[in-house]
Amino acid sequence: MTEPASPTTTTDPRERQIALLLLIVIPALFSTNIITARAVNEFIPPFALAFWRWWLAFLLFLPAIAPDLIRHRHQIVAEWRDLLVLGVLGMGICGAFVYIGADTTSATNIGLIYASAPILIAAAAMLMYREPLGRAKAAGILISLIGVLVIVFRGDLNALRTLSLVPGDLWIATAAIAWAVYSVMLRYRPSRLPGQVRFAATMLFGAIALLPFHLAEHVSGDVVQINIPTIGAILIVAIIPGLGAYLGYARIQRALGASPTALILYLAPIYTALMAWLLLSENLELYHLLGALLILPGIFLSTRR
Repeated sequence: MTEPASPTTTTDPRERQIALLLLIVIPALFSTNIITARAVNEFIPPFALAFWRWWLAFLLFLPAIAPDLIRHRHQIVAEWRDLLVLGVLGMGICGAFVYIGADTTSATNIGLIYASAPILIAAAAMLMYREPLGRAKAAGILISLIGVLVIVFRGDLNALRTLSLVPGDLWIATAAIAWAVYSVMLRYRPSRLPGQVRFAATMLFGAIALLPFHLAEHVSGDVVQINIPTIGAILIVAIIPGLGAYLGYARIQRALGASPTALILYLAPIYTALMAWLLLSENLELYHLLGALLILPGIFLSTRR
């Protein structure tokens, strides 16, 4: 994460090229969280996984950021309310709710429902902060959304007749809304903190907000099973979809703006399907390809000048 983003995007061509490359890579990192959530939902409680994910991510980031945290400590105290809200949204709800939902819905559904977040982000950025939504960007969003729907309904329009939501789907939908608010706040909410300091402080406040719920789980008997798979899962979600994905997401957002950055979530169903095929032996179908052929051009339309 770089300096706090302003309402205008960067004009540096090199930074934009890097952001466009990250636009393809970062969704894979986010999808790792979805696959892991499904893999470990039976032996790691959701709030425990969310807490240890962000506490460990903060500790791993601390050696590099500690001098800046100390230097900006007074400003962190001054902005503690915003940092707490960001932590609750981005690390608390977007973390634990996904893990709660993973208990009753599939990894594919998680990715698909999260793909609706760009619509929420684009609408919030336009209504709250007047971020322009031109014809090309609107067309890209529409095309990408059609691609997501192709995957959601597996290329079968008759699936609309049997559409239903399980409890897990509702948890994921709530997380998607929280992600949209987090993304827009991250970009537009004024802050005097450097970007990396703000992110580190947000991780800390998010872990603090999650701690009481983790302790409540533990007291109720929902205890983490300490073994190699558990430790490995926590390390994965802390490093890959934690530090890596969030830092990359913030860099893309600064270079491209809130609405184009949001479109990385449209790639989540594709990456989730590929990872499920490789790791869970799930089949890839024709509708996955058709959806991808719509989603990728939609991203191009929404990010080009």
